[in-house]
Amino acid sequence: MGRAVATVHAPDDWFIKGGADGAALSLALDGQTVVAVRRTGKLLMMDFGDCDDSARAVLGLRFGMTGRLVVDDRAVIQKLEHSSARVLPEWRRFELGFHDQGTLVIVDPRRLGGVELNPDDTRLGPDAFNLATEQLAAALEGSRTALKARLLDQHRVAGLGNLLVDEILWRTGLDPAREAGSLGESEMERLVESIRFTVAELAERGGSHTGDLHHARVRGGSCPRDGGFLDRRTIGGRTTYSCPQHQK
Repeated sequence: MGRAVATVHAPDDWFIKGGADGAALSLALDGQTVVAVRRTGKLLMMDFGDCDDSARAVLGLRFGMTGRLVVDDRAVIQKLEHSSARVLPEWRRFELGFHDQGTLVIVDPRRLGGVELNPDDTRLGPDAFNLATEQLAAALEGSRTALKARLLDQHRVAGLGNLLVDEILWRTGLDPAREAGSLGESEMERLVESIRFTVAELAERGGSHTGDLHHARVRGGSCPRDGGFLDRRTIGGRTTYSCPQHQK
């Protein structure tokens, strides 16, 4: 916060989303000051302004499974489950240099993340960390889509990924293939509580791969709760594990 941009280095056009390019990012951010940082779901947003703090531009950062934020040569996250702890020069997909000689860099070996100028965060659903029952009910109401697919839709609920949703539904006892609009009031309340609690708990543990179900998400895996064999299916385009005995 309060640092002014001196340089913008965006060598990877693939990493720039939303139709902009490196020149557009430089034009929008050069000389601007970071006046706020905020997040909705998987989207981190940096608000930039000039010396009187009036908002001029927003930079959206997404990290995917393999992206890490490195500020002043310090990695905020030391290692990701599906990535590397190394920082090779060719993995530096985007970099801001500040007037105080500091830097902000996104390192992403597999290029699964991206940066976007002025992203439309109004298209995102409510954030999973603070989800209310009424918000979830509105997201699921009348939908015949599979429950898991609906929860993965960032326009409906922002911030849930594949492993998190499997963990949440396993804890809640809900079948991921069930129609999203079929939940009763008590099931809805249980699901909301599980979403908020699980997201907070796994964030504290260190990531979505730290869930109680995670180690059993293998072919022939058994349910950690009741010992039965897990179902392995593709739902919403994602590999899904669930327990047929207690998830209904």
